[in-house]
Amino acid sequence: MNRIQRKIWMLATIVLFIMAAIWITLTYYNQKTQNQYNDILQRYIRLNEVTTASQQMIMDLNNYLIKPSPANLEQFALSKEKIRNAKYDVFVLRNAENDFALTNYINLIDSLIETTDRSIMFQSEKETEASAKEFSEATRISKYISEMTLTLLDTELKTYDRFYRGIIEQSVEIKKLGIWLMLLITFLLLVITYWFSLSITRPVLKLTQAANELSRGRFDLQIEVKSNDEISFLAKTFDRMRININNLISEIQEKAQLERELQQNKLLLQESQLRSLQSQINPHFLFNTLNTLSKKAYLEGSEETSELLVSVAGLLRYNLKRIDRSVTLYEEIIVLQQYMDIQMARFTERLQFHMEIDESCMHVELPSLTLQPIVENAVIHGIEPKEEGGVIWFRIIDGADRVTIEIEDDGLGIPEHKIQQILEEHNIQTEGHSTGIGFSNVVKRLRLFYGYEDVIDIESGKGHGTKVVLKIPKIRRTEKHDKAPDCG
Repeated sequence: MNRIQRKIWMLATIVLFIMAAIWITLTYYNQKTQNQYNDILQRYIRLNEVTTASQQMIMDLNNYLIKPSPANLEQFALSKEKIRNAKYDVFVLRNAENDFALTNYINLIDSLIETTDRSIMFQSEKETEASAKEFSEATRISKYISEMTLTLLDTELKTYDRFYRGIIEQSVEIKKLGIWLMLLITFLLLVITYWFSLSITRPVLKLTQAANELSRGRFDLQIEVKSNDEISFLAKTFDRMRININNLISEIQEKAQLERELQQNKLLLQESQLRSLQSQINPHFLFNTLNTLSKKAYLEGSEETSELLVSVAGLLRYNLKRIDRSVTLYEEIIVLQQYMDIQMARFTERLQFHMEIDESCMHVELPSLTLQPIVENAVIHGIEPKEEGGVIWFRIIDGADRVTIEIEDDGLGIPEHKIQQILEEHNIQTEGHSTGIGFSNVVKRLRLFYGYEDVIDIESGKGHGTKVVLKIPKIRRTEKHDKAPDCG
């Protein structure tokens, strides 16, 4: 149950509680008055029952005296028992105001019973005159009882006259109380309803005003709604949306500014490149010159110098090709061997290079300039800083669905944070004389070329060398319908 529903239920509960309290109060006073009225009525009924019972007993006695039969005698006995019960009921009516009169009244009842008993006795003894005399006495006592009953009833009426008047006054007061209670309840319900409606409409009004401000483009105004229900949550969500839109607009503005600056920088860079190209030597001219020097060195008998120049020319020619095209593993190994010939001529005995190649996989395709930059990294950062030099191992191992290429050195190793930078394709500034293709660039091109993330592993430890493992798929993911090349 949400908080707005709880508020509605709370309002309904308060209304029901007030109505129940009023109903209970009125019921209590009404029941109290009714009980008092019933008590007085019972007093009247009990006094009246004595008169009725005495008259009934005289009637039954007369019937028996006229016709002394067992049935009439039994009926007389029942009447006598009834007037005795009525006498006992009268005992509870005794109070300070009717004590003397009620005592005489009870004595009259006893006298009536005794007189009727004597009349029956004389009748049974065949003394008719005595029986008739006692019957006349009983009749006279019955009349006294009736008159005494009227006197007691009159006394009761006088005694409870104030009570009757109190009941009438109380009824008037209850009516007034009911009117005031209705007015009070109406006022309270109006106040509570007004407060309850404000607790809902005020936050909604604030949200409406905030939405109007947002529609005018004012995203800097904070939206604050102080309530403890779902509207507060809605306002907070609305404010977060405002913040996100404001941040998005700021980001768009910043990106637009950056794009303008980038466009200006591109123009400056193009101008700078144009000026730089004007002052550079044509690479093809340099390539042709190296070939000429190689032939001249060969003719002059400097075969080692000639081979070195051929390797430099071959490496230069390979680097002049487009880097975004694919080549075979065979082509990559040739250029790698040319690069190592140059480096071994430079380092002489300080650098050793060993190759273990499975010739059956020479036709597997991979991006251009993949192997040489990795080996170059091993030479520059692993072997060159060591005074005694080092060894580089190059292995090609055939597998079921991929070719494994291992490039291992016994150099200084690569720090862990640099390995992470390489695998995460972060550009790393390399010091020294490199060909310009970075290690991270190789990793990025391999992943794009094969459509796999898991194409390279780097194992290294400080002072324990480095081992780079390339896992080259025989079938590229981007070439779904091509078959794997025949690799043995």
